[in-house]
Amino acid sequence: MRNFKLLLTGILLFSSLAMFAQQTLKGVVKEKATGEGLPGVSVVVKGTTNGTSTDFDGNFQLNRVKTGDVLVFTYLGFADKEVTVGTNFNITVELEESSERLDEIVVVGYGSTTVKDATGSVEAITAKDFTKGNIVTPENLLAGRVSGVNVVSSGAPGAGSQITIRGGSSISASNNPLIVVDGLPLDQNGVAGSRGVLASINPNDIESFSVLKDASATAIYGSRAANGVIIITTKKGKKEYTFDYDVQYNVGEVQDRIDVFSADEFRAIIAQQRPDDVGLLGTANTDWQDAILRNTLSSNHNFTARGTIFNRIPTRLSVGFTRQEGAILTSRFDRSSVSLSMNPSFFDNHLKINLNYNRAFEDSRFANGGIGAALRYDPTQPIYDANSPFDGFFQYYTVQPGGDVVVANGTQNPVASILLANSTGRNARQYGNLQFDYKFHFLPELKAVLNLGYDESEGSTLFLSDFQIGNPDQTLQFAGTRATGFSKVTNELIDGYLNYKNDFDKFGVDLTAGYSYQKFTNNGGNSGNLRDPDSFSTTFANPDVVNIGYFARANFSYDSKYLLTLNYRRDGTSRFSSENRWGNFAGAALAWRLSDEDFLKDSEVISELKLRASYGETGQQNLPGVNDIYLNRYRFGNQNSQFLFGGNAIQSTIPSVVNPDLKWEETTTIEFGIDYGLFDNRITGSVNYFQKTSDDLLFNAALPDGVNFGNAVIQNIGELQVDGVELNLNATVFDTEDFNWNFTFNATYLDREITELANGEDVRTGGTAGGTGNTIQLLREGESPFAFHVFKQLYDTSGNPIEGAYADLNGDGIINDDDRYLKENPQADVTLGFQSNFNYKNFDLAFNLRASIGNYVYNNVNSSRAQYAFLQDNAVLGNIPSSVVNTNFVNTSDVLNSDIYIENASFLRMDNITLGYTFDQPIKKLGARNSIRVWMGVQNVFIITNYSGLDPEVFGGIDNTIYPRARNILFGANIKF
Repeated sequence: MRNFKLLLTGILLFSSLAMFAQQTLKGVVKEKATGEGLPGVSVVVKGTTNGTSTDFDGNFQLNRVKTGDVLVFTYLGFADKEVTVGTNFNITVELEESSERLDEIVVVGYGSTTVKDATGSVEAITAKDFTKGNIVTPENLLAGRVSGVNVVSSGAPGAGSQITIRGGSSISASNNPLIVVDGLPLDQNGVAGSRGVLASINPNDIESFSVLKDASATAIYGSRAANGVIIITTKKGKKEYTFDYDVQYNVGEVQDRIDVFSADEFRAIIAQQRPDDVGLLGTANTDWQDAILRNTLSSNHNFTARGTIFNRIPTRLSVGFTRQEGAILTSRFDRSSVSLSMNPSFFDNHLKINLNYNRAFEDSRFANGGIGAALRYDPTQPIYDANSPFDGFFQYYTVQPGGDVVVANGTQNPVASILLANSTGRNARQYGNLQFDYKFHFLPELKAVLNLGYDESEGSTLFLSDFQIGNPDQTLQFAGTRATGFSKVTNELIDGYLNYKNDFDKFGVDLTAGYSYQKFTNNGGNSGNLRDPDSFSTTFANPDVVNIGYFARANFSYDSKYLLTLNYRRDGTSRFSSENRWGNFAGAALAWRLSDEDFLKDSEVISELKLRASYGETGQQNLPGVNDIYLNRYRFGNQNSQFLFGGNAIQSTIPSVVNPDLKWEETTTIEFGIDYGLFDNRITGSVNYFQKTSDDLLFNAALPDGVNFGNAVIQNIGELQVDGVELNLNATVFDTEDFNWNFTFNATYLDREITELANGEDVRTGGTAGGTGNTIQLLREGESPFAFHVFKQLYDTSGNPIEGAYADLNGDGIINDDDRYLKENPQADVTLGFQSNFNYKNFDLAFNLRASIGNYVYNNVNSSRAQYAFLQDNAVLGNIPSSVVNTNFVNTSDVLNSDIYIENASFLRMDNITLGYTFDQPIKKLGARNSIRVWMGVQNVFIITNYSGLDPEVFGGIDNTIYPRARNILFGANIKF
């Protein structure tokens, strides 16, 4: 009995000591580089659900901690850190920016994960990885950085870009990815006066991008995610007071020109071929391309202040001013923006509030054509004429007194057509969101999130032209125009969801379920020539588009090695009738981390190896037209469309084409992937194979006669299949105290094929210049979309092309449209991206390379202009591309569809290279953070290609006087206090 009492006393004493050993640990988490406290850092006792997060000062308090426990610290953009608890229960922890991508947190739809725990195809790009250079719009931060993502930009100032992920999923509907900014999905429709959907967003305000590519990752966005999702997260406030000033200047010059005949060469041709018209030539030597192009000077200023206000609210305030001159006379883009972010925490960090508000103003002037005219205009004529009645510009008289024709349909003076026209656009945009994130006191594993978003754009355009021409009486006839346009677009969002996250020994659960409501409103109008009393004026008010969604996601893990993700969304949209309004979209993904298995966990070579497989369904509802095509709609006819009733003229109403059976496209994706890390993750990357199949393609297909109120209507007819392989490689080559070198490489192979079309019939598309109603591309079952539809050119025995001579491919003895064949397509077979970063002490050097292999372009500049058409009687004496000497073609109409104009446009381009030097702590009294980095760089450094045009990167594969890209020399400084 005595021994039992002693044993019982020992057990009670040991239990008391164990309970006494579990103490409350306090600490602070700081950013190592700056010493600033980090708010919102996750702190968890490893292997348990016992955890908390830091407050806005970086402080935390964690109960039930004992000596020997391992604490795991996790924060977006920073490497995870594990700290073993010793005898000191008041600690300071410093986190470093993540150099290992496997530890980085990736923002996904309605939540986040880490790269190593992701089961779908997701890539995160943070600020340190962004493409550098003269970046005016956000999408260009991604150029060449993510496999499967292709960004094609115009050379126009502030111009938007064409973004496609994995080749897109549609043919005639939108191929744009869904873009989400701080939880707010953006409207992809353009607004009057704006250069593009993202033109008003200041790239300096962006913290990170997450690119969701496979359907298991995108399915939670349902009916709008068939083309992938790009999630943009903006920068937030911090505790420490800091001030940043980023300034950049750049000078630009267009390096290349389209070769045309010089003035002397042109005079020689006219003297030989049309000697009677030599008197129409001038004595000048004008290079009209040089005349309309200019060297540019652009600037970018960003001011950022961060700190805590009212001792409670971490705040970030940013102001930006961008002025970008275009290479063509008068064109420019100005943007002023202000961004406010406030992210306080309350109730012992259980309630987090994020407020983001952005206001931006765009002011643009658009160049009024000029490029085509510069190629065409007579090089022997001057720009200015002191005796000219046309504001001092030289200009042909169409006719002389008495009616004698001098130049019929003469091209306008290119410089005058630009300078005498004022085409402007203005846009004001405000957008942002207010998010409440509450972790329940009685159940901290459960949190509720409410996100309220708003986006409003209001813009206008104005076109003024004072161009004048002469009439037979030699008096001036005013031919100016004045036209206006305006629109207002609003986007309202309410999202709410619950998230439960917990670990039960080795079994982890992360459950999310919620509701989403979003409404888009689009109103506006335009006018005809306001100086013409008979001009028209119209106002439109598209029906509101309302999207409602119910969504859920479940993440399960066992022993952190076996991962399962399930997604589901039920979507409803007002774009379709009640019978087809609702759709169900689901996705599933499995992952197995082999590197954590016993047979690999001690490997000195393989540090990370994960196998992934996923399947999912997503949708597409962006119609290439109106939003209510399922409704019976009527429009008023014009004054010539009236009928008599009871002796009165009644204006007619005309029914519009209708399709009540329309529903969204559906895309099914299957993917298999491998994520790998080698040599302690000095080399990391992934390999993915995927296949996308899009059914019920939204397509404007022909109708049988008499069955509707039009010749064609948008229908769900067709199927597209995309197969692809992606490779990603990230490597740290050197990592020493003084020298660091890392690079990233990505490659994508795509194969697109139309597997079904309406009634199996070909569809012509791809309009071209050089005639009326001409097309050069075709959609055909079994072929790539938008393949070029051309005649096979015949050549003589010397290898010279024979004008108008084509192969009789079908052997019927007649050369007609049936002899056209498909030759190549605009889609690249392979795209490559390479970025390298060097750091030696305080020096840094970075550059980007991109390559495209197997893409073709139809050179419409040559096909519509490089013919000796002016040798014909009464033809306008206009210049032409000098490439005509390679063909000696005369008649444009005879050669427009020749395959001689289909050119291989593969290229290797260096987008930019920058060199910088950082002065650490130039002002010692301001502390460790203050620094000044000065840098210089070159953008659009070089391009290697066999394409004969100005640039092989062309929207849609048809090159017809694109806006040229300039080479920019950049200078800048990043000043931090």
